[in-house]
Amino acid sequence: MNNTIDTVVILVFSAFVMGIGMLFARTGRNLKSFFAGGEAVPWFIGGLSLFMSFFSAGTFVAWGSIAYKHGWVAITIQWTMCIGALITALYLAPRWKRTGALTAAEFIRERLGLAVQKTYIFIFTLVSVFIKGSVLYPVAKLVSASLDLPLVPCTIGLGLFMIAYTAVGGLWAVMVTDILQFVVLSAAVFILLPLSFDKVGGWEGFSKAVPDDFFNLLNGEYTIGFVAAFVIYHICYIGGNWTMVQRYTSVNSEKSAKKVAFLFAGLYLISPVIWMFPPMIYKAINPSLTGLDTENAYLMICKLVLPPGLLGLMLTGMYFSTSASANTALNVVSAVFTNDIYKGMVNPKASDKQLIRVARGSSWFFGLGMIGIALLVPAAGGIVEVVLSISAISGGPLLAPPLWALFSRRLNSTVTLWVTGIGLSVNLFFKILAPLLLDFKLSRGMETIVGVGLPLLLLLAYELWARSKDIIAKEYLTYLETKEQKRIDALEVNAEEAIEIKRQNRFGLQVIAGALLFTAVMLFILSVLTTSGTVITAVVATIVLFSTLIPYMASRKVAAIEVSPIQENHPHE
Repeated sequence: MNNTIDTVVILVFSAFVMGIGMLFARTGRNLKSFFAGGEAVPWFIGGLSLFMSFFSAGTFVAWGSIAYKHGWVAITIQWTMCIGALITALYLAPRWKRTGALTAAEFIRERLGLAVQKTYIFIFTLVSVFIKGSVLYPVAKLVSASLDLPLVPCTIGLGLFMIAYTAVGGLWAVMVTDILQFVVLSAAVFILLPLSFDKVGGWEGFSKAVPDDFFNLLNGEYTIGFVAAFVIYHICYIGGNWTMVQRYTSVNSEKSAKKVAFLFAGLYLISPVIWMFPPMIYKAINPSLTGLDTENAYLMICKLVLPPGLLGLMLTGMYFSTSASANTALNVVSAVFTNDIYKGMVNPKASDKQLIRVARGSSWFFGLGMIGIALLVPAAGGIVEVVLSISAISGGPLLAPPLWALFSRRLNSTVTLWVTGIGLSVNLFFKILAPLLLDFKLSRGMETIVGVGLPLLLLLAYELWARSKDIIAKEYLTYLETKEQKRIDALEVNAEEAIEIKRQNRFGLQVIAGALLFTAVMLFILSVLTTSGTVITAVVATIVLFSTLIPYMASRKVAAIEVSPIQENHPHE
């Protein structure tokens, strides 16, 4: 019976999210509206979506494990994301918006050339599909284990659901569901936290039962060097990862792009404290977990303190957080394929209808690839280590050169390919060959320092040499011409397109308000049905209910467009 209630909660929320995707099925008129929201997405929507895109089940599995074993240092590590976002807000996000590119890959082609773009697209697509496919597995395992469902059908079902609303609705569908996922997850954690403290006997009972070093900023293998390396890595990742860049280019101005990153930074200053306390509290309740069992600390505290219904809400939040991360990557991979491969190389004269068809088809293709990888995870073994290693190996060589190109007039395509090639080769050597041939392995901190630091040093060395020779890259001069032509084209405002963009964005805000209202109603129902946590659930439901006013009022500020009934019913004809 308990599993039945939790399953119903998951199915109801999932059906609602799918319905949201279907609502946006006819809003994507062209690539700009499908993949970038017409470059007029409200900054607070973009910021919350960026925040949720950073989440996955790994947040609860990996960071939850560290929080259980070492305490506060799990929060310290996640604060590096806040620092990375602050640097991004100040220097990188407005630069990305200034490029006028729809995707990071488009900027790479215009600034560094077609050869660099082709190389990066191949590596980025491979890495993204593999990593996001891998993170689908732990959440499928989480849901299947909690609800006693078979793993393989669960993985396939969750994966197909994730693909469907991304392929149908485009960026706005992804962002609206990101907001819903943020609210559901936040509601679940805010309910979980007081119930966990109550179980352990409050702050006093908690603090007395944990080790003396549990609240140290640094602990165990997570040293100042490791944290410093993570700061550098997250500056590159948050500032340059293609999925993040899409959030900076889809807003209406450089100022809004800054706000997106600042909101992300603010959320990552506060949220790690809230997210990480439950597994830390479980350490006080049951300190006997060892090895891989520590990865289950979050789920165990949920099962211990959450009654039926609320456990389903927490599982929904965990799954949604993973799907938010995966479907954002899926949307960007599809955007790159459609905009930069199909349109850029295969069919430059493709119509908007053809491009949207390719966009949706490629979402399904890459999404099914993610499901296939998720199904292979049990046979691969140690996938979390593999995924982290892929990020360390590929992150610096792929992210550092385009970020450098945002500021440099001297970087050219040849140097970019050499820096990327050397970085990948050195990282692969230390990760794979050095342990086999030399019996030497870098620590996780050094792996990250080398992975990001080497490309930056190579770029700096070339920049100083080129400056001494007063060299300006010919690719940079070509880029200036392209950018000027884009500026001229942007002045040719299509009135019908402007109307459609406003209508789409107003509609998106109204759907968000409706989604929040639905969530509040669901929480009120759960507060009545639940056997414990009634008051806190009702309080959270009330907060969510009042928060519906934010997107609703924002939608009212979007200029209302008067259209004829024919235009309203047939906007594409």
